[in-house]
Amino acid sequence: MSQAAIAYTQPAYSAAAQQALARKPQLFIGGEWVDSSHGALIDVEDPSTGKVIARTADASDKDIDRAVAAARAAFDDGRWSAMPPMERERIMIRLADLLEAHAEELAELEAIDNGKPKGMAMAVDIPGAASEIRYMAGWAGKLGGETPSPYALPQGAMFGYTLREPVGVCAQIVPWNFPLLMACQKIAPALAAGCTLVLKPAEQTPLTALRLADLVAQAGFPAGVINIVTGLGETAGDRLVRHPDVDKVAFTGSTDVGKTISRNAADTMKRLTLELGGKSPVIVMPDVDVKEASKGAASAIFFNSGQVCVAGSRLYAHRSIFDSVLEGVAAVAPRWAPRPSLDPAAQMGPLVSGEQLDRVMGYIEAGKRAGASVVTGGDSPTSDGYYVNPTVLADVNPQMSVVREEIFGPVVVAQRFDDLDEVAKAANDTCYGLGAGVWTRDISVMHKLVGKIKSGTVWGNCHTVVDPALPFGGYKQSGLGREQGRQGIEPYLETKTVFLKL
Repeated sequence: MSQAAIAYTQPAYSAAAQQALARKPQLFIGGEWVDSSHGALIDVEDPSTGKVIARTADASDKDIDRAVAAARAAFDDGRWSAMPPMERERIMIRLADLLEAHAEELAELEAIDNGKPKGMAMAVDIPGAASEIRYMAGWAGKLGGETPSPYALPQGAMFGYTLREPVGVCAQIVPWNFPLLMACQKIAPALAAGCTLVLKPAEQTPLTALRLADLVAQAGFPAGVINIVTGLGETAGDRLVRHPDVDKVAFTGSTDVGKTISRNAADTMKRLTLELGGKSPVIVMPDVDVKEASKGAASAIFFNSGQVCVAGSRLYAHRSIFDSVLEGVAAVAPRWAPRPSLDPAAQMGPLVSGEQLDRVMGYIEAGKRAGASVVTGGDSPTSDGYYVNPTVLADVNPQMSVVREEIFGPVVVAQRFDDLDEVAKAANDTCYGLGAGVWTRDISVMHKLVGKIKSGTVWGNCHTVVDPALPFGGYKQSGLGREQGRQGIEPYLETKTVFLKL
């Protein structure tokens, strides 16, 4: 079906989704649904239509204080941290089971709220969320200290050992591009470590976080262990970051906001995990199957409408195959033509908001003014909803904003290269260092580029592959710390050293 034939009409919502949309705007604090201290509300839109479909509470400072107090009480009295690790693990597994049991409903809510295709949410977001919980639940009973022998003291004079203890109350602020997956990626290590938390979803996409609160209660978490509050980032989020009773902040979002959080958390020396922006290169060597590499490069940027921190937004193809790769990506692009999120044929949906649509179209226009040529796309196919066609820009240079700045949309800029040193230098010519992709059949070339590229993750002949057992995070201004894997639970633990004179 051609792009012109697509009907931009969102199919009807299910009864379960309508029930979730109709819920009273409340906050989940201390194991209960409570009213906000004031009546301020935030509109929730369906990006496929641009229409308001629900409203959520805009938490006040008083609401945030109440949520932090609930988490503080739950931490200090040991109802979670002192619970046998086996029981913590068991409750977490129950939550993962509930996520899977409600997968259809959660996927639909994610599609309605974020704009991503429901099929993609079913295949990626919901299974990924459950996997994050399951993996980290296994760490609950495997965290312990060490008993190193003292180095500068007489043997037998002193017994030294270390303890690993939960850091305390955690503020966890998640983005709108993978709302439920990122929420579970944040809460899982905190819970496994014995921490309590306040979760704030992005104001654009609160629906699955609110539904998650229902499942938290059903799973049997003690009151106050998980608190979920909706609100604006500049108010509710800022209050969380600055709160004196919050011990750790975990944030995923833009680098600019991450820098602000880092400054604001410094006054109380909060522990920080920041997963921030990216401008990921995709390097295509001349020995590849051009058709397969082109499909891979297209998927790297058009997946989730390019609203991915590791989106392959800078395409570098060897000069000898550049034209063929460019043609290949352009040929694949129509398969990614955006559709309403509940359309069963959708591979790509709309952008999350009108603000994001304006941002992406602004970058495309800036690129064209600077001399970039549009190979395909570059436009919005309809005014009903927040759609942008998959876009490929050529004739770009490293000084252009479309090459240097994170667009966070389905826009890739294509450039030529001649040798490894040249492309490695170009790939690293960015303030970011989150992800990178390399396409080649030559294992030697693969390893050489892996060693040269300054990036937290490098994919070989694939892109955007993540797994709960492997750490994820970035170099340079792409963030601080790592999530997932053993490295992902470390930031939620403090190390205490003990000396006992014998």
